[in-house]
Amino acid sequence: MTKPGSAARGKASQPFALVEAGAGGLRVVAANGAAQRSGVEAGLTLSDACARSPGLASAPIDRESDRAALQGLAHWIMRYSPLVSPLDGAQTGLWLETTGCDHLFGGETAMAAELTGRLSGFGIRHSLAIAPTPGAAAALALSGPAAPLLQPGETLHDGLAGLPVSTLRISEAACQLLRRFGLTRIGQLYGIDRKALARRFASRDLADAVLIRLDQALGLRHEALAPLRPAPEYAVRLACPEPLLHLGGVASGLETLVDQLCAALTAHGCGARAFRLKAFRSDGTVAEARIQAARPVRQPGHALRLFQEKLAAIDPGFGIDLLTLEAGGVDTMEAGAPALSGELAGGDLDETELAALADRLTARLGSSAVQVITPRQSHIPEHAETKTPYGGKMADWPCEDSGPGARPLKLFARPEPIDVLAEVPDGPPMRFVWRRVPRRVARADGPERIAPEWWQGGAAGGPGGAGERAKRARDYYRIEDEAGRRYWVFRHGLYGDGRGGAPAWYVQGLFP
Repeated sequence: MTKPGSAARGKASQPFALVEAGAGGLRVVAANGAAQRSGVEAGLTLSDACARSPGLASAPIDRESDRAALQGLAHWIMRYSPLVSPLDGAQTGLWLETTGCDHLFGGETAMAAELTGRLSGFGIRHSLAIAPTPGAAAALALSGPAAPLLQPGETLHDGLAGLPVSTLRISEAACQLLRRFGLTRIGQLYGIDRKALARRFASRDLADAVLIRLDQALGLRHEALAPLRPAPEYAVRLACPEPLLHLGGVASGLETLVDQLCAALTAHGCGARAFRLKAFRSDGTVAEARIQAARPVRQPGHALRLFQEKLAAIDPGFGIDLLTLEAGGVDTMEAGAPALSGELAGGDLDETELAALADRLTARLGSSAVQVITPRQSHIPEHAETKTPYGGKMADWPCEDSGPGARPLKLFARPEPIDVLAEVPDGPPMRFVWRRVPRRVARADGPERIAPEWWQGGAAGGPGGAGERAKRARDYYRIEDEAGRRYWVFRHGLYGDGRGGAPAWYVQGLFP
């Protein structure tokens, strides 16, 4: 899949190879059919390759582009199976776990034929195989396109016996050593005593690698795959008889998928926090739209309303021939009848309606648009709360009494300084200026003393700055001016505390 550049755009019969810099200079990584017929193969130095094929053209391999192309192909190929893993070893390829998926395409043979037809239509040269184990499928595929499936009644031992040992995905050093012993086919390894085979290798690691790969291919040892992403717990799909060219058709198909998926969730008493719509275009590309919910949902109408904000991002392109919808964050939902009235509900807050509103705002404004204020352990008022994304439930705040320590409903993000024109030592101010307006105090209550959080360091001490000045106590007062406006002010520092000079005054919040 590497784009070789202008040198590869000549005739298909021109010998061409991709090269890569190595310890001994440039070496051939891959070659086309014309070059291979001239004796060019992977591993040759470029000078040796040019000696075998004088008209050889070459270009450096672009592995980053290869990885990106393979990643894109993997996401497209998920239309056949949600479990797709990259093939390990030196070869480039993909594994598909087709268990439970082949019946959607009429069986394994029909599935392989459709996949081959589509890849060929995209101009992607490939070799595929279907087998009971990942190792056997890889060996069949790496041997060439002649036998994509095991024949009826054919066992793994019989199907793999005639394949080269290199298809076991072992190292080149192990292959060379096996060839030196005359072991070129997988079937030749069956009858050799395992201990004797291990003794023929100078390195125990090489021997173990050959035996492990052989056991994995024959199903004697499990081979774990690492899917690009985990399989969804719930998923539905809709094949389109004709490619969809307009968003109206996509919206109609989405409605069908949402109904089916929500019905499956309801049948199991579950709901989903996330939904992913994937649109597979006929040109091999994939478009997708995602929605998030604060709480598990299974109402089709709610999910469709959230998708209305996302469908515009899907471009049908040359046509969409398959739609899939997956559910994520699946969790059980509590079943219960809604209250007949607000009095019977026991509260004025409807968590379900609140979560639905938050979902609509999030879908329109972004994932961080809806936040809630949650408590945090701190004596300093401006540090005693923080904003977190709404997760479907309001924060539980400790009950505040209405006695001498009552706090105002409105607190400023940062305390605002005030100029005190007349004050009583260790008492409330008599007059002060806030936001350029002089104010005369009519009534005052306090103080409520809050000690500095010395264990947090100077930064948490308050508006006085770092160092000793920050580590000062606060005396809070509730005061009311002559106009009836009420404030929550504090004196930062005490007279004679030896921590930074004269105290400073601030207004922290307002009472209603």
